[in-house]
Amino acid sequence: MADVGGFVLIFLKSESLAKSLKKALETSGYRGAVVTMESLALTEAEMNVPSLIILDRRSDSVHKFRRMRMLNRVSIVAVQEGAISCYDEECLEEYDQDIDLIMCCQSVREIVARVRAILRRREDGVKPRTQYRVGNLLMDLTCHEVLVNGQAVDLTPKEFEILRQFLESPSCVLSRQEMLNRVWGEGYALEEHALDVHICSLRQKIEQNPASPALLLTVRGVGYKLRT
Repeated sequence: MADVGGFVLIFLKSESLAKSLKKALETSGYRGAVVTMESLALTEAEMNVPSLIILDRRSDSVHKFRRMRMLNRVSIVAVQEGAISCYDEECLEEYDQDIDLIMCCQSVREIVARVRAILRRREDGVKPRTQYRVGNLLMDLTCHEVLVNGQAVDLTPKEFEILRQFLESPSCVLSRQEMLNRVWGEGYALEEHALDVHICSLRQKIEQNPASPALLLTVRGVGYKLRT
């Protein structure tokens, strides 16, 4: 399913719960990333700002996330496994400390449903982004054009969509298969080498030195990423 709702960062001690949530969220059209270490979670959130963060209720990381300027408005859902009331005095205090929702002893299905509701309300209040800028490159979705140093460059429809995917996921490493799924659709029969050909052509048009790209970087053995 296409990505319709943004990126959800999952930082939980229970790896099984985290993976189940990631799978369920991706089935619902969201991108999910599971991180088990606090330092990696903070780095991931800084490099690829999430739409929502799911973390352990007993974690003190919420305060560190909130201190990051770009995460001030990111929704945070705190999850606690076990039959413990979420309506005690301690819970009320946590709501005053920038946690948007606290859930205890809930099924994966219910957590995902509540996350989707939060993100839908968030999306309803945010206008769709129409421009992306990285360095001397500007993509304008309204005019369907790409400018480099103020000059329009002629991209094929597939090159335009590939570049858009990178701009919507800055600094995020995208595997070849993931990019093929995003641009051509899941199940489309196309060899990964075909993507490399499109990337090479795209570099010729947007890079100052295509032989030594500064924007579209190859991550050996994995895929590509856009350097911001």
